[in-house]
Amino acid sequence: MEIRFDGQVVLVTGSSRGIGAAVALKFAELGATVIIHYAKDKAKAKETFDKLRGSCHMMLQADLSDPEDVRRLFDKVIRQKEKIDILVNNAGIYEETRWWELEYEDWQEHWKKTIDTNLTGMVNLSFLVARQMIAQGKGKIINVSSRGAFRGEPHALPYGAGKAAMNSFGQSMAWALADKNVQVYTMAPGWVDTDMTHEILLSERGKAVAAQSPMNRVARPEELAHAIMLLAMPGNEYMTGCIIDMNGASYLRS
Repeated sequence: MEIRFDGQVVLVTGSSRGIGAAVALKFAELGATVIIHYAKDKAKAKETFDKLRGSCHMMLQADLSDPEDVRRLFDKVIRQKEKIDILVNNAGIYEETRWWELEYEDWQEHWKKTIDTNLTGMVNLSFLVARQMIAQGKGKIINVSSRGAFRGEPHALPYGAGKAAMNSFGQSMAWALADKNVQVYTMAPGWVDTDMTHEILLSERGKAVAAQSPMNRVARPEELAHAIMLLAMPGNEYMTGCIIDMNGASYLRS
């Protein structure tokens, strides 16, 4: 079965590098018009943008922790492309801390920074995009969550909590939108070899991380992109509300 996304507009948040870049490149390869979103690294975003196949793509900056920046991002896409057919909520940050040693003020900053970016920004953008999808009569939202939502993140508490909330939000939204021909799916990967994790994976700790999977490795961004294409393709509408584990059998749940 050939998968194509010709004529579809796809917004991928956090797509300057890592999983987001792999997803953006794959959508473009399969015919979609892709919106590259980045927060700070314009040079890296341009590098990814220049690799996109096809034409009419866009590259936009926005701080997703800022509600008005989220609105500006959405408005600019609609103004220039008139629609969003697929939204991939991929942007996020991951910071490990010995949180029990933090001062209260530092803890507040650590929590707010992660939650505002990983959860609140995704929620605000999904709200805007979902209403537009309802109006156009169709659409798909795919959230990139984490295995940490289930097994916990002892050194990254706001990350784990935010991803668990993302799962619940996605399922609630899927239920609300099911009769409106708008589907919501969630991917929950384990460790993925990206810029955000590469330093850890190259350290002595990296061997233990890889050994968590019986495959003795972590996922590649391209593997996540492939799975997201399968969710985005037509015919999977009845899977709305699902959470797909992709962790190399490193964390099994039933």
